[in-house]
Amino acid sequence: VGMKRVIRRVGVKSSRGKKLYCCSWNNNTNQQRRSFYNSSVKMERDLNDIQKNDQNLNEDLDAEIHDLQQKLCQAIAKKNKQSATQSVNKNLNQNSHDDNSNLKPQYKNRTTIKNIRERHDQGLGLIDSTLTVCGWIKSTRSQSKVCFIELNDGSSQLNIQIIIDPTTPNFESLKTLVTTGTSFLATGKIVASKGKNQKIELLASSFEILGSVADHYPLSKNKLELQYLREYPHLRARTNTFGAIDRVRSALSFATHQFFSIQKNCCYVHTPIITASDCEGAGELFQITTLLKTISKSKQPLGQDEKFYENDFFGRPAYLTVSGQLNGEMYASALSSIYTFGPTFRAEKAHTSRHLSEFWMIEPELAFFDLFDTMQLAEDYLKFCIQYVLTTLPHDIQFFDKLYSLQHPNQSSTDTISSKLRQLCKSTFQRLTYDDAIKILMSEQSQNKERFLFPVSWGIDLTSEHERFLTDQHFNQSPVILYNYPKDIKSFYMRKNDDNQTVAAMDVLVPKIGEIIGGSQREERYDVLVARMKELGMDVETYKEYLDLRRFGSVVHSGFGLGFERLVMLVT
Repeated sequence: VGMKRVIRRVGVKSSRGKKLYCCSWNNNTNQQRRSFYNSSVKMERDLNDIQKNDQNLNEDLDAEIHDLQQKLCQAIAKKNKQSATQSVNKNLNQNSHDDNSNLKPQYKNRTTIKNIRERHDQGLGLIDSTLTVCGWIKSTRSQSKVCFIELNDGSSQLNIQIIIDPTTPNFESLKTLVTTGTSFLATGKIVASKGKNQKIELLASSFEILGSVADHYPLSKNKLELQYLREYPHLRARTNTFGAIDRVRSALSFATHQFFSIQKNCCYVHTPIITASDCEGAGELFQITTLLKTISKSKQPLGQDEKFYENDFFGRPAYLTVSGQLNGEMYASALSSIYTFGPTFRAEKAHTSRHLSEFWMIEPELAFFDLFDTMQLAEDYLKFCIQYVLTTLPHDIQFFDKLYSLQHPNQSSTDTISSKLRQLCKSTFQRLTYDDAIKILMSEQSQNKERFLFPVSWGIDLTSEHERFLTDQHFNQSPVILYNYPKDIKSFYMRKNDDNQTVAAMDVLVPKIGEIIGGSQREERYDVLVARMKELGMDVETYKEYLDLRRFGSVVHSGFGLGFERLVMLVT
């Protein structure tokens, strides 16, 4: 006691071999060392217990945070569904309660007709709101000094009726300047309608003629034949038919990206439009050259000799692509699952409603997918796209129902476009081998020799009449997936089956159209693919990069191609 206490650090090793430090008095007896050691071990145990409890607490907190994040995402998704309506209502309420606001029309305050007429309440919730609408006049009529205008802005199949009375400024100008096709802007209040075709209409307080119609407007309000509209491709999007088709096309494009990118986690890639290879091996390509002037002077046709193209832009023959598949396989060998969606071109002189020289192609390519995986993917994709259009564009589908019933007056009321599409979504696509399909067709042919324009035999490439017989009649309006085709009628890259006669190829057939999707399991065996290319007389060196995929980590992979215009045809 009273002794000066000098504290120093003493190193002690714990039972786990860790070096601990503690304080000691200057008289370091063995008893004190032992006491400090025991205290150090106890402190370490206590510290481990605290850390373990902290770890358990952190895991519990992480689980709670994860649950909260999921609930937040669900709440955000639910809110987003109502965001468009809520934002419109908010702006409308601000406009309707602003008594001192200037009613001069402004484009930034424009409300689309879709956001008015296609609300769940058909616009009744907007009554007494002040709105500005813009569009093109579909029709006009006058009654007891009141002018009625049917306006459409392309956002919906539905029009909005605008009522203009003599108290509206510049009312007299309507008699001479406003006709069908005039671009028009109107501002006014939404009021309840006394008409049959709509719940609401717009009572204009001001209007503006944005662009008048000069001379004769070719698109009258009467029904126009499609053949007639071919003469006016720059205006036909204003018609009900082409407006509906374009909106369906837009919805199908969006659904395609939703399905592959969001649902299937595929990477969207862009493949070249200008290529030096023929993916299909059919030789039906549009050629690109800068030697036209040279050819016209020499009066010699394009040659196949490489020296002929030494002065050409690419130094060798180049073409517009017929497919992005070969490039897609290269991406799939690294990214696993990809899809392309771009323009393709084919110089095939087939003047039918199913063949185009320029069209858009959707081509997914997936590593570690066999033929049957791809068949299921194709079925799921078609059903998703159709259901998306039925949900988002009900008024356009109703329009096609009406149009279809006019073209087929003897059909039953339930035999409509919408009913056929809903039935397709509910059905299970029939799986059928090429061999079985030929047996069915030959059985029908044996009963009626004039049944088919093109005779049926094993090895033929099925025509539209054969495909539609299977879907429309034999399977009673049900989609069919045919697979295992003869190798001689299919492309070189399709995987050869064990029978050495067929390849792992498939076609999806739908009622009224026939083939809509063509796909296959790709040949992943290097030796087999090279032998097949040589058998067809192809230049193996031209496809060196494509063959490298089989030399460096080859895997089973499959894919298909869908002509986007055929999908639009199916839905419309």
